[in-house]
Amino acid sequence: MNFLTRNVINVAKVCLKNSLEVGKPQLNRLCVNPISTQATSLIQAGKLLNSTSTNSCIGNLIQGFQQIRLKSTLCKLHFKGDYRKKRKKKKNPFDGKPFAKGIVIKTLIKKPKKPNSANRKCVLLRLSSGKEMIAYVPGEGHNLQEHNVVLCRVRKVKDTPGVRIRCIRGKYDLPHVVKKKT
Repeated sequence: MNFLTRNVINVAKVCLKNSLEVGKPQLNRLCVNPISTQATSLIQAGKLLNSTSTNSCIGNLIQGFQQIRLKSTLCKLHFKGDYRKKRKKKKNPFDGKPFAKGIVIKTLIKKPKKPNSANRKCVLLRLSSGKEMIAYVPGEGHNLQEHNVVLCRVRKVKDTPGVRIRCIRGKYDLPHVVKKKT
């Protein structure tokens, strides 16, 4: 956006904030004597300012300059609206629910990413939603076998790719960690 365009938009904003009649001569002067390549659009904006409803004219002026900046047509602006960057929502594997029940299909051992080396004990589950996912079993030792039932929650294991859920110890068929006897 060039200097003149920025200047006109700033003056238009000042006009909206303060009294409209005080800033009108400045806008007229800027729009009637343009020094840029967009001379025709500025002259049209100057003609708009001379009409009766000044508020809508200033809005039209600002929209016109946005149109010049975006290099888009009024039709595109009308149907698509302003450009706003869309952020991707993080996908919850349980579709927004905090916990899910699952049946163990197979026990697995996964290897973590580079600096870590201890194997991670995991299980392949068929969740109550019908999805099949790999879940991490925290703590030392477990006695999970095929057809056991476990409760899972969403929590990623950072160093193990593809593992986004964890089993909860002490629920259903997965007991608490056994204390070591000395």
